[in-house]
Amino acid sequence: MGEKVFLCAICNINSGTCKEDCKFCSQSVRYKADIQRYKQKPIEDIVSEAKAARDNGALGFCLVTSDKGLNDKTLKFVCDTARVVSKEVPELRLIACNGTATFEQLLTLKEAGVKAYNHNLETSEAFYSQICTTHPWSERYETCQNVNKAGLVLISGGIFGLGESKEDRISMLESLKSLNPTSVPINFYHHNEALELKPNTLTTDEALELIRLSRETIPDAQRIMVAGGREMMFGDRQNEIFKYGANAIVVGNYLTTNGRVVSKDLEMLKDLDLEVAKSVN
Repeated sequence: MGEKVFLCAICNINSGTCKEDCKFCSQSVRYKADIQRYKQKPIEDIVSEAKAARDNGALGFCLVTSDKGLNDKTLKFVCDTARVVSKEVPELRLIACNGTATFEQLLTLKEAGVKAYNHNLETSEAFYSQICTTHPWSERYETCQNVNKAGLVLISGGIFGLGESKEDRISMLESLKSLNPTSVPINFYHHNEALELKPNTLTTDEALELIRLSRETIPDAQRIMVAGGREMMFGDRQNEIFKYGANAIVVGNYLTTNGRVVSKDLEMLKDLDLEVAKSVN
């Protein structure tokens, strides 16, 4: 077999309850997008999703909440969930993605069995106010610094196709590099008609070059992960992402959009002589 590809699955454990105004996000209550909304997914359902992810070859399993950040109630729910999932599906590396987090909150997650924390910068510091006005970019950067300080694995990336300039893309990647993330999720804006942003106008060739740029700018990252928008952006050319520096993908469904059937991804990797990673190293 050839190189190894890391598979990660995400689980939306709290959906569509966020009061922030991020223009790219259908989970904001402000835009009234037609999505599923719920406060807390039953833990037994989360465990079932975790087992399915493991059986499909995923090593990472991400517990995602939709609010701006962690409060006491959300922190308890994520910790309770993490403890159960860790016991029931110990093969998975648990990742939390819960927005703004303090150093102390991150230590609490770590004690509950969370190994990594995902918090994306989304775009450049200069462009951020064009897509979100209810919290600053600096808050995102600080949370990533807190992740490193807490000794958790940092996962941080961004979104391309929001209307940003080429300079914004380079700036975001340079900021990510300064944080030394282990994994960099690269997302492509998937338009929802309820959102204010214009549809993504990137071509497939441009998107592939952005994967290459991400790898070249952040060479020390263990993983460049193609995440949200993969199916929409690349269509029948998804197999090409690995030629441009990607070595990880999200499998299964995303937060509010569907991914493709996991068997298709596994078949793609087999055809490319790429091996599914069996360990995080």
